[in-house]
Amino acid sequence: MNDRLGPVDALKALACVLIVWHHLAFYGPMSDLARPLAPAVVDWLFAYGRMAVQVFLVVSGFLLARGMPPGRAPSTPWAQQVGRRYLRLLVPYAGALVLAILVSDAVRASLGHPDAPATPTWTQLLAHLLMVQDLLGEESLSAGVWYVAIDLQLFALATLLCRLPGSWAVAAVAALTALSLLWCNLEPQLDATALYFFGAYGMGLLAGWAARATRPWAALAGVALLGAAALAVGWRDRIAVAWACALLLGLLQATGAMGWQPPRWMAWLAAVSYPVFLVHFAVLLAVGALWGWLWPDGGTVHLLGMALVFVLSLLAGAGLHRLERRIVRPRTALGWQVAVLAAGMLAMTV
Repeated sequence: MNDRLGPVDALKALACVLIVWHHLAFYGPMSDLARPLAPAVVDWLFAYGRMAVQVFLVVSGFLLARGMPPGRAPSTPWAQQVGRRYLRLLVPYAGALVLAILVSDAVRASLGHPDAPATPTWTQLLAHLLMVQDLLGEESLSAGVWYVAIDLQLFALATLLCRLPGSWAVAAVAALTALSLLWCNLEPQLDATALYFFGAYGMGLLAGWAARATRPWAALAGVALLGAAALAVGWRDRIAVAWACALLLGLLQATGAMGWQPPRWMAWLAAVSYPVFLVHFAVLLAVGALWGWLWPDGGTVHLLGMALVFVLSLLAGAGLHRLERRIVRPRTALGWQVAVLAAGMLAMTV
């Protein structure tokens, strides 16, 4: 029996494609040369492709709701639960960092690329390994790693609130979601913290709980009113996207439509979306530098280069996904030795 959530897979697949193409439009020089061929498309991806992150945030909250009902604390201690989440994120994260550092060093030493990060310091590496680089003000080593740190913060905060007894868990999550939407998300200086993003994550979490509520439609109406109030206080496209996504998932769950299954390629893309999200920046640097050296001009060839980056990112993400399954999934390998392995991988790149 297939227990995958088809609509969730479809959203993850779409978000994966959008975020990769957003970065292809955002980072040059290929997009600069290809833009005259389709300026409206490149400009749209540049400005709005990043909204895909809101889909990932909502989906993460929604999936947590399915695995952790409010007020029913798992037998696993909270610190151990967060530690397991950290380890599961760490292997593909560390692999992507190693690749980004090696590619950046190679590009700087040979072909050159304007967006290649500088050689990392030990402090910078340690901050990335602990997923606190943005909190400490360290320069990021890759385009996607900030999200991993935020995801861990959100998971830790949400699972702590979910352990409150009974309806207190729902009330606490709803209150923090409202605080984030109505205040924290309007303060750019908080964007390195979970408080800035908890509005989107919390709407997904509340929408996931709604179908199990005594009055599911009233619970979904509460999510709808919360999002509407946030947009009335200050319109933000990113919050509108998160709000619509949370309501869509809540409605599909309440009406029993979660059984729909997308095409197999879409389910596969959803499965590899996280490693693709992590690894595509290194691929973009490598291909972008090579393309700029081989063909300094020409819109068509650079548009083809962008398409090549997309395909290679999917393949690299699939490879990283297989590595993660081999290292993390077996019970015998799931422990803090994984953190030591990740630290060693990063150390070898310096």
